[in-house]
Amino acid sequence: MAAALGTLVFYSEFDDFETWKKALQAQLPTLQVVHATAVERPEDVHYAMAWKPPAGFFQRMPNLRLIINLGAGVDALVARDDLPPGIPITRITDPQMGRMMAGYVLFAVLRHARDIPHFEQAQRRGEWAYRHPRAHADITVAVLGLGQLGAMAATEVQRQGFRTLGWSRSPRRIEGVACRSGMDTLDEVLDQADIVVLMLPLTPETRGLFDRARLQRLKRGAAFVNVARGTLVDQAALTELLESGHIDSATLDVFEREPLPAGDPLWRMPKVLITPHLASVAIPESSALQIAANIQRVAAGQEPEHRIDAMRGY
Repeated sequence: MAAALGTLVFYSEFDDFETWKKALQAQLPTLQVVHATAVERPEDVHYAMAWKPPAGFFQRMPNLRLIINLGAGVDALVARDDLPPGIPITRITDPQMGRMMAGYVLFAVLRHARDIPHFEQAQRRGEWAYRHPRAHADITVAVLGLGQLGAMAATEVQRQGFRTLGWSRSPRRIEGVACRSGMDTLDEVLDQADIVVLMLPLTPETRGLFDRARLQRLKRGAAFVNVARGTLVDQAALTELLESGHIDSATLDVFEREPLPAGDPLWRMPKVLITPHLASVAIPESSALQIAANIQRVAAGQEPEHRIDAMRGY
């Protein structure tokens, strides 16, 4: 008979507890999975799986061994001041999330490369407005941020024949992608890009990285895609540059404030596509495999995989 693994507490803003519980217990039948609102003995909790839990959430669990961030981005978690010291934090690195993100990025790149915003406007006017397609090889796409999700997205973009540039803080090598690294090369990459795809983690170094001056470096008529975090970008400056036409169009999945307020001018821009932070989400059935493996490792006194560095922010 398998030994009991203890208790995992779950918290998420989304109503998906039962789905996650079923997926986790399919992998670990002896794991007790409880919602945060149903915890009776916090001292029995060894694992916490959470997405944006309330302040003080972890402090009432004295025997916590592992924190699982319910998603790929960990900025909201590591920015907290109530994390228990020394407790490992892991992110979900499910390949299905990578495929989902790569698919969204490719969709956004093709949307701009094939001038779909132009045709959408023409359709609203009832106008047959032909615009000759450009060859993919003549379009330069810059993917900024080459972590697991960014690398998969850049690979998918270059596979479609686009001239693909990649940029990251640390050196990376991706077949078919011209990779650059370090702040001293960022503007060089931006100067070449027809389509910019923002996939960087949010850290103290990247917060506000795309201020007005950096956004103005983009080619006139360039397209902008953000699937990272809204606070990487000066949203007011982005809005003004879209209004002026300096930036031709945008696909935006993240914003400074979420949900995006109803009165925000971005909603009314005909060449801007807005989606509600869904470019990539964790899928319980596949993500549970990684989570279960890490719980077993921690229960056996081993280091979990995919541990994040709270000091670096990713």
